[in-house]
Amino acid sequence: MSARRTIDHAKRLTAAILSAACLLAVAACGQKDLRTEIVVWSWEPSMKTVAKAFEKANPDIRVTVRDTSGYENLNSAIQDGYGLPDVAQIEYFALSQYAVSGQLLDITDRVAGYDDFYTPGTWSSVQLGGRTYGLPMDSGPMAFFYNKDIFDQAGVDAEKIRTWDDYYEAAKKLKTIGVYIAADSGDASFYDAMVWLAGGRPFRTSSDGKTVTVNLTGDAGTRTFTEFWQRMIDEGLVDTASKTWSDGWKRKLGAGTVASVFAGAWMPSLLLADVPGGAGLWRVAQMPTSDGSEANAENGGSSLTVLQSTRKPDAAFRFVDYVCHSADGIAERIDGGAFPADKATLASEEFSERTMVRDERGIDIPYFGGQQYNKVLSEAAENVLTGYQYLPFEVYARNDFSATMGKAYEWSAAKYHYEDVKTRIEAGETGANGKELTLPEHPGKRITLMDGIALWQKDLKEYGFNQGFTIK
Repeated sequence: MSARRTIDHAKRLTAAILSAACLLAVAACGQKDLRTEIVVWSWEPSMKTVAKAFEKANPDIRVTVRDTSGYENLNSAIQDGYGLPDVAQIEYFALSQYAVSGQLLDITDRVAGYDDFYTPGTWSSVQLGGRTYGLPMDSGPMAFFYNKDIFDQAGVDAEKIRTWDDYYEAAKKLKTIGVYIAADSGDASFYDAMVWLAGGRPFRTSSDGKTVTVNLTGDAGTRTFTEFWQRMIDEGLVDTASKTWSDGWKRKLGAGTVASVFAGAWMPSLLLADVPGGAGLWRVAQMPTSDGSEANAENGGSSLTVLQSTRKPDAAFRFVDYVCHSADGIAERIDGGAFPADKATLASEEFSERTMVRDERGIDIPYFGGQQYNKVLSEAAENVLTGYQYLPFEVYARNDFSATMGKAYEWSAAKYHYEDVKTRIEAGETGANGKELTLPEHPGKRITLMDGIALWQKDLKEYGFNQGFTIK
């Protein structure tokens, strides 16, 4: 072979190698582009960690997690028609609203046989008209969280409180030492949960989502709780001036002037964060019920849903399934502080025998005095009544609660403030810096909780009708 031919051959070989290298590079770039990207909206702190674990197990999918919360953001994206996620975290109370309006993908055919995997309350919360529109992420079975030290001072054994009458008698004993058994200034989520606990079913939505029944004033369970709570408020056993989660409410819990809370199973980590000085003093018990039966309700909790608008439903569902149904996904979230919705985790020894609550620094604190509190909460989850339905415009309903039912709480708070100042004036007391106390304006005609219920019902019926629903 001549020198020239040798050089030409070498050039051709080099060109071929370079061409092959370029093709490989393009292929590699193309392979990266072939990954399906999904966008997830979730406020759960552990979601980004879970997404990384999912990507490792599913290398063909890339997940972008955005800490987006508030239904106004989701509503704006729906209205604008762009910027929607593929997957969204939606609380149980809001799920039916988005399912009825056609915003959520019906995943019924993808989850055959899943019903026995989850606790009854959480599974029923992702159903509408016999169809499934999401998978349960976590749960909020209600429990009775109480300051044992304060209850002991009042001579009350909280473990023996089984009925609402027992609870009422305990509240009277606590009042003798200057303590409220609870605080409630008008919280829609609490009210709904207590009606649920009483067996109430004030809201019904037809299977096609077009007909809605609103029957607050005539529903037996709603009346049972409303009348009981009115009695508690009338006798000054409930602090109606302190708004739940406010700084004042947290201070009263810390000081022991409010001695207990009815809340969801997510409460332990929040108690530790909001009332750190209560470590070792608090305990957890089952919810007392109107008749002493072993019944319960959900207060809070979320599902993970696939949006109907997604162009990647298969990839989106695979992520939802991993987060909510796989052992690895669930374990990642439990380690991050979530309360499980699946039966297997609730029944596991590792979970049920836990006595420590982990704080934000990663330090384990015996907040409940060594009590295996998850055993109590797991039992609470098994006792949740099924059949309760939220409105298909529940987000609006909860906002409207403050404007309607709130009037009764405002009247009660004003009445007790008026009577307190009047009593102090009659006793010859003075205000700060020795200033004369001034009697506030009388709150006027009494507004009861049933008055508030009637106003709320009227508003809900009008709103539903204006939204195009047939209202009963």
